[in-house]
Amino acid sequence: MKSVGYSATMNRSLLVLVMLLPLAGCASLMRNASDSFARNLGTAVLNSEDPATVRDGLPAYLLLLDSLIAGQKPGDPDNASVLLAAAKLNGAYAGNFTGDDKARAQRLAKKAFDYANRAVCLQDAPLCAVLEAGPDQFAGVVATDSNVELMYVLASSWAGYLQANSEDWGAIADLPKIEVLLDRVVQLDPNHDQGQAYVYLGVLNSLRPEAIGGKPELGRSYFEKAVQISGGRNLYAKTLFAEFYARLVFDQELHDRLLNEVLTADPVAPGLTLTNTLAQDRARKLLESGKDYF
Repeated sequence: MKSVGYSATMNRSLLVLVMLLPLAGCASLMRNASDSFARNLGTAVLNSEDPATVRDGLPAYLLLLDSLIAGQKPGDPDNASVLLAAAKLNGAYAGNFTGDDKARAQRLAKKAFDYANRAVCLQDAPLCAVLEAGPDQFAGVVATDSNVELMYVLASSWAGYLQANSEDWGAIADLPKIEVLLDRVVQLDPNHDQGQAYVYLGVLNSLRPEAIGGKPELGRSYFEKAVQISGGRNLYAKTLFAEFYARLVFDQELHDRLLNEVLTADPVAPGLTLTNTLAQDRARKLLESGKDYF
């Protein structure tokens, strides 16, 4: 495969990972001020059927989070929850709502990744110490870690940072670290974030054909696991299953069946309505482009 083709595939894949970033981060953005407000806000965002309203409304909360973080006492481990919420929300906005504004996406993605790193270093000294270490040393520490949410947010934010800097092959080399984090998350809590980590893993293992080092059948098993955990309600899992696995192995029947299931499904589901609405828009475009792909 030519390097330019692989680069394009990688860029597309990372973009999808970022689109999966957990918008639920806003559910903890004002924990210190009002747990009730935070819960209600998170529920409202995740259950919105209007992505444009979310796009227009969330920037105010990005500023609010920045102000809360600026007022924190340095080094206080209790600050990690606000940093994680900020990492999620900034990453989600960068991946879903910045359009073609690459510079803005880069700024927000970098801020998200920085916040995630700061949270790790407040709560998990061993993991903090190997963030810039080699893959083997990093994997050794992750294998004994048990902080699921911390590892999940770090992986999500890292994927967003890589997408925003997809021309930097030094940054792309960190993809194995993201996979290690996600593997540990599903090992400890398969149902975390409604099994969304399995969707990430499905994409990562379906980037390349088996002949050149890919693991598409493993990717398929991950996608199927994500669908199973959500009871079929996670429409993005099916959409990406079609886009990455079915297209990779040229299975048009599976591709079209999955996408048509997405389009005929009710997008309203607790905690999934917003991403399901985005998934249906993506499914329409994939079905149309599939006419030329297969």
